[in-house]
Order: sequence, then C-alpha cells, then structure tokens
Amino acid sequence: MDVYEKQVYDDLKMWKKSIHEDPSIFGSMAKSVQKGINNIIPERVHKIMTDAIRQMTKSVIFGAYLTTQKRSKTGLLPGIEEKVKKKVDVYSKTAAAEGGITGYGGILMGLADLPLWLSIKIKMLFEIASLYGYDLSNYKERIYILHIFQLTFSRHQQQKQIFSLINNWEKEKEKLPEDINEFDWRSFQIEYRDYLDLAKLMQLIPGFGAIVGIYINHKLTRRLGHFAMNAYRMRWLQNN
Repeated sequence: MDVYEKQVYDDLKMWKKSIHEDPSIFGSMAKSVQKGINNIIPERVHKIMTDAIRQMTKSVIFGAYLTTQKRSKTGLLPGIEEKVKKKVDVYSKTAAAEGGITGYGGILMGLADLPLWLSIKIKMLFEIASLYGYDLSNYKERIYILHIFQLTFSRHQQQKQIFSLINNWEKEKEKLPEDINEFDWRSFQIEYRDYLDLAKLMQLIPGFGAIVGIYINHKLTRRLGHFAMNAYRMRWLQNN
C-alpha cells in the first residue's frame, strides 16, 4: 500500500465510523417531525409521489447512461481521484446555480427543483463510476449507484443496512433480480424526501428560497460526491 492509498484507507475508516455513530439529538427530532408529516399524508399522495420519482429516476438513469462516456480503469488511484474531485466540484456548482434559480422563483419554480437536481446528481454518479472504471452497461452497476444515493440520503438506521450491502457488494450483486423494475422505489422516495423536507420547504419562499437553494444544493451534492468516492474506494481496495 503506497502513501496515497494509506491516506485513502484512513479517510475511509473515518467515513465508516461516521456512518455507524449514533445520530445526533437534532437528527432524531427532525426524523420524528418528518414521520408525523408522513402519517397525515393520504396513501394516494404517497403513491403518486412514488410513481413520479420511480419514472423520473428510471428516465434519468437511462438518459445519463446514454450521455456518459464509457471509460476503462486506467492509471493510478491518485490520478483517477483528481478527476473525480473536479467532477464533484463542477456538479456541486451546477446544482447550486440551479437551486438558486428555482429557489428565487418561489413555489412553482421550487417544485421544479426536484427533477432538475436529481438529474444533476445522478449524472454526477455516472461520471464518477466511469472514472473508477465500472461498466455502466451492466444494470447491476446502476443499482450500485442507486444504493450510493440511498446511503447518502437515508436515515441513520437505514444507512447501516445499505452500508452493509455495498460493503459486501461482490456477493450481494449475485442476489439481484434480472429486472431493474423490482427495485424498492417506495422506500427510495420516502427516505430521499424525508432527508430534504425541512430544508427544502424554505426554498419555496420567493427570494429567500434562492439563498437556501444555493446552499442546500451545493452542500448535499458535495455530500453525495463524498459518499460516492468512499463507496468506490471500498471496492478499489478490496479488488486491488
């Protein structure tokens, strides 16, 4: 293990520890509030949201794949990660700009933020996967990307379960069905929405929402990039 890989190993160790730590008091309180909100939302509305995010995510995934250049794993880890960090920086700034524009427009434009921001984030994950050398024509690699997304935007207990899955991905991927439509879309949309609810509501306020949109989109897109890097680092160290 060279010096860079030793640093990666240490960073990865800290990231794993953060996932397994107990949630903060604020995080627990926020989850309780969000659970109460979910309980009063009619089941019909849950279904509409689930179907919408399912269709949107599927279209973004396949659209991102078609526009993402295939890359083979070449070069050393430092060179690959230098490119990855640049991608995360570009996409974070793009997401911030998009959040500022939609947030400035208030409720109507704020509602448009979800599909636009989701598109940016999924495209970033495809770029990162390609840089690490994974073949995105394999649907199981696209499922791995969705698990990274879930890991980043899920409650603490769910994070532990998803982390265990991706930490043993070589075995877990053999258990996957052949049909991508069997993915648990309802859990995906609830976890994703709950993570963002309290902050995103403020983005619907005209004018002030622009400030919130810039900050939240930038911060959470960078968080997603950080999680993705560590998720692929685990596989790199396991396979090299």
